[in-house]
Amino acid sequence: MRKNVLRSLSLLLMLAFVLGLALPSANVMAAGKSKKKKVLVAYFSATGTTKAAAKKVKKATGGTLYQIKAADPYTAADLDYDKNCRANREQNDKNARPKIKGKVKKIRKYDVIFLGYPIWWGKEPKIIRTFLESYNLKGKKIVTFCTSGGSGISGSMKEVKQSAKGAKVIKGKDLTDWSYNQVAKWARSKM
Repeated sequence: MRKNVLRSLSLLLMLAFVLGLALPSANVMAAGKSKKKKVLVAYFSATGTTKAAAKKVKKATGGTLYQIKAADPYTAADLDYDKNCRANREQNDKNARPKIKGKVKKIRKYDVIFLGYPIWWGKEPKIIRTFLESYNLKGKKIVTFCTSGGSGISGSMKEVKQSAKGAKVIKGKDLTDWSYNQVAKWARSKM
């Protein structure tokens, strides 16, 4: 009987020792994981150029990729730079908010949102405002990036900041023609 008691005590002591070693390291790991920021890479791309840049940002950050899709998809005619094309009409209408197909699930779980878009007539497409105004972004960090055939990102910042109420909006870069290594270095520095 005495041997059984000693054996039981020995097992309990060993178990306590093992748990004592395991639990603190589990807490350290949990604490380390809680510090890792959750990243969303949301982008709108009518022709595929911004999608390519967004994929580089996603790969660099390990974030979740989300495509902002127009409920009524843009056609080549919608993007023709004539006076009557849809994109031109939307860009000239300060109240235009093209409808979006779908929604980001649980956007509140993300700490950082990289937001990518093409530059249309020197600004972000109006669908970007629709996206930003559809969520409570208070306390979020939003890092913009764009693709462009000529204009940079500066002309879009005022409206993006106005539409992202309560968020900290960081002026990003034009990633057109950037290599993956260039994108990775930039994106990681913004997290």
